[in-house]
Amino acid sequence: MEYYIHNVPVFVTATPEESVDIPTFCVEAEEFMSPTLLNNVDVVYIGKFKELQDRNAAFMNGGIYMTATEPTVFDMIENFVHEVAHSLENQFAWQIYDDSLIQEFKGKRERLYHILTAEGYHINPVLYSYTEYNKKFDEFLANEVGYPTLLSITMGLFVSPYGATSIQEYFANGFEKYFLDSPRKVRDISPVLYRKIEEIVNAEA
Repeated sequence: MEYYIHNVPVFVTATPEESVDIPTFCVEAEEFMSPTLLNNVDVVYIGKFKELQDRNAAFMNGGIYMTATEPTVFDMIENFVHEVAHSLENQFAWQIYDDSLIQEFKGKRERLYHILTAEGYHINPVLYSYTEYNKKFDEFLANEVGYPTLLSITMGLFVSPYGATSIQEYFANGFEKYFLDSPRKVRDISPVLYRKIEEIVNAEA
C-alpha cells in the first residue's frame, strides 16, 4: 500500500496501533500543512527506529521519522507538524532566530527561573541563559519538575511546557500550536514567535 502526504511518500515499516488509520493520518496532515511547507521534507517513515531513542519523532536528512506506537491519529499529526517546523529551520534560520526571538525566549526563561525557584526547584541558574538544547536542563524540567507541574505553574508563559526546553523547541512547539490549536493563543503568549510563524506561512503561500 502506498501513502502520500501531498507529494511526499509515507513508508510504514511497523504496524501502528489499531486506533491509528494511516490513510486518515495522511488526509488530515494534508489539511493542516500546505504543500509549500513541506518543501524540505523528502519522505516520512513510520515505524520503530533506534535513532529516535526516547523521542516520538525526529527530522533527519530530509526525512521525518515517527514512532508507530502513538495511540491516536491526532498524536501522529502533532508529531508530524512539529517535525515540519524543524524541517523549516535551516531554510529560515536567519529569519527565525534573530535578536527579537532570542530576547523573547530569554525573557521567558528568566521568568521561569523566578517561578521555579519560588516553588523550590533549583538548578544552576546559568542553565536558564542557554538558548540551545542542554540535556541537564531538559532532564531537570522533565524529571525533577515534571511537565504536568510545569504546565500548571507556567500557564500563559509558554504555549506548552516543552517550548521551554530550547529556542528550537520554542519555535517548533509554537508552530505546532499555531496550526493545531490556535494562532491567537500563540500570538497572545508569544507575539514575536507568532510573527515569525506568520512570516514563514506568508512566504510559502
